[in-house]
Amino acid sequence: MTNVLILHGTDATPDSNWFMWLKGKLVGRGYRVWLPQLPDADRPSAKTYTKFLKANKQFRFDDDTILIGHSSGAVAILNLLQHLPAKSRIKAAILVSAFKDDLGRDDLVDLFGEPFDFEKIKQHCGKFSFIHADNDPYVPLEQARYLAEQTDGELIVFEGQGHFNTEIGPEYEQFPELIQFIDEAIAD
Repeated sequence: MTNVLILHGTDATPDSNWFMWLKGKLVGRGYRVWLPQLPDADRPSAKTYTKFLKANKQFRFDDDTILIGHSSGAVAILNLLQHLPAKSRIKAAILVSAFKDDLGRDDLVDLFGEPFDFEKIKQHCGKFSFIHADNDPYVPLEQARYLAEQTDGELIVFEGQGHFNTEIGPEYEQFPELIQFIDEAIAD
């Protein structure tokens, strides 16, 4: 059975943006989906998030697992991968609007308490897909390009889609293109 973890971003909840829609679609396909409320999401912390995610013994991080993160949730996934047990390996990570540093924001500093160890991160994941917009108002495209290069990942650039959230409009209560990326990850 495919396991999917979906992580929201800063100041968001599982009910924000396209997260519940995606969970519903994946549950409908028979996938086991975990869409948690991350603790203290107004000030994300890599250490807190990793501890929280690893504490759920009901969720398996294995080769039937796909991790999906939006914004700081994508950064949380990179941190989680860095701290998985040595032999743990997931199938794929799909990272939407990911970034590599605190973007000059005080509320994001705790996401970067330690530098990324990209070799360790790559050991724990079979495939990386970075989804980014050419006009993200928060995260420059160069940030996703850097992360894709460091992880040997694929960078998929959308035109004019902002931060892939409902700030751009109600269309981001859904994100149908993600289904295609998940299907591709499962097929690999």
